[in-house]
Amino acid sequence: MKKEIIGPSQMFAMIVLFEMGTAIVIPIGLESGHAVWLSILMALPGGVLLYLIYNDLYRQFPNLIISGYTRKILGKYIGWPLSLLYIPVLMFNGSRNLREAGDLLISASYDRTPILIINSIMIIAVMYILNKGIEVFARTAEIYFWIMMIMGLVCNGVVIMAGLVDFKNLFPLHYKDWMDALTSAYPNIWIFPFGELVCFTTVLPYLKKSGISGKMGVTAIILSGFLLCFTHAIEISVLGMDIYSRAAFPIYTTITLVNVANFIQRLDALVILTLIIGVFFKMSIYCFAATVITADLFKVKDYRRLVVPVGVIVLFTSFISAENYISHLNEGKVFLKYFLPAICAVVPILLFLVHRIRKRFGLYR
Repeated sequence: MKKEIIGPSQMFAMIVLFEMGTAIVIPIGLESGHAVWLSILMALPGGVLLYLIYNDLYRQFPNLIISGYTRKILGKYIGWPLSLLYIPVLMFNGSRNLREAGDLLISASYDRTPILIINSIMIIAVMYILNKGIEVFARTAEIYFWIMMIMGLVCNGVVIMAGLVDFKNLFPLHYKDWMDALTSAYPNIWIFPFGELVCFTTVLPYLKKSGISGKMGVTAIILSGFLLCFTHAIEISVLGMDIYSRAAFPIYTTITLVNVANFIQRLDALVILTLIIGVFFKMSIYCFAATVITADLFKVKDYRRLVVPVGVIVLFTSFISAENYISHLNEGKVFLKYFLPAICAVVPILLFLVHRIRKRFGLYR
């Protein structure tokens, strides 16, 4: 089978769409109050540093995904079980993204449609595109990147034109606000969404020009960080911190307030489309990562044979993991605090350090 190849611009688009994903729709960094936008900026350097660690490991082992070089660095007796832990965590987080998309669609437009139907349609689309291969998926991302950028420009533009923005909701920033922003940035926003890029340790080996992986990835992360910062700043400036913190989907609440000359209004369809696109790409990359790691660990030659089983597990996990959206959010706080940091930061940093030590003292056979 011909090796699939992803171009630099396609990888750039995938990273931006992945980072935007659900982070642009749901409230993040609530611990920092009205300084959420500042928390995102503070977490950005940490996100870049974490990606550089992923990229360094990729450059050291260009033909291996994370489960491959974990076994090579730590040995198969430690590396194999450790790599196995990635699979349920990745699938569970993918199911959470699916659940959030289904809940927004039901609350916004499809209140009479069972969540099973909505989630099934989305996961079928994910399974279809992954069966076509990562190269086709990357080309799709390149197209939808521009669609997302245009929709974001339109949505933020009409909110500003409507005169809804009040920058007084973003200031002042006292010493406590700066400390709260820093506390919220690390580890919460650092891990979600920046640390989630650990999924790309399974995608980078497909990159056509490996030499630009660092520059390309850092540029994509910086762009994503500024887009998230700007969007959440607009939401807080319109809604105020009280409504922003209580709204399940602040961006949807913000866009429903738009009314320009009694002519431009009801733009919530753009927000729903933004969510669908963002969740589709983020969930697809999560499912792809879980699939290729499973294929690598269990010696399955073609990862596409595992796409359907992984998709079915993600689908049913999406509505058995929590009874309602409030439980879903509470569950997410625990998951973000204990599980995601382990696979997104602790393990990659450990691999980076152990590899450097083994290489320095010639401990590889």
